[in-house]
Amino acid sequence: MRKKSGKRLYLAALLLFLSGVGYLVISGISENSVYFLNVSEALALPAEKLQAARLFGTVGEEGIARLENRPGVRFQLEDKENTSRTLWVEYEGPVPDTFKAGAEVIVEGRLEPQSSFRAQTLMTKCPSKYRKENRS
Repeated sequence: MRKKSGKRLYLAALLLFLSGVGYLVISGISENSVYFLNVSEALALPAEKLQAARLFGTVGEEGIARLENRPGVRFQLEDKENTSRTLWVEYEGPVPDTFKAGAEVIVEGRLEPQSSFRAQTLMTKCPSKYRKENRS
């Protein structure tokens, strides 16, 4: 009789352990989920769906402005395939040296209700000078 209660105790402890690990895995995945979208896809979703998003596109030719009294930039992010689809991005922080009009960028942050994107991260794609050259 004593052996059965010991097995039940170990089985209950194992079930508690596995349910705890399962909870940690599921909560970790849901907290770190970030959408990776182009501008058109981001504009199609409601702002409350994009509280954590990573967008990619091209820096617009017009409207680039440095932020006043702090490091950062405000610019238009264009969809790579449909340049008429744009989204204003405001980034506060150090701006990469390769940031310029026409550069491909990835921004990470959240979409504000008034259809502007507040970025915490700004990354530029490496310039073509780093690509491997064809050698004959």
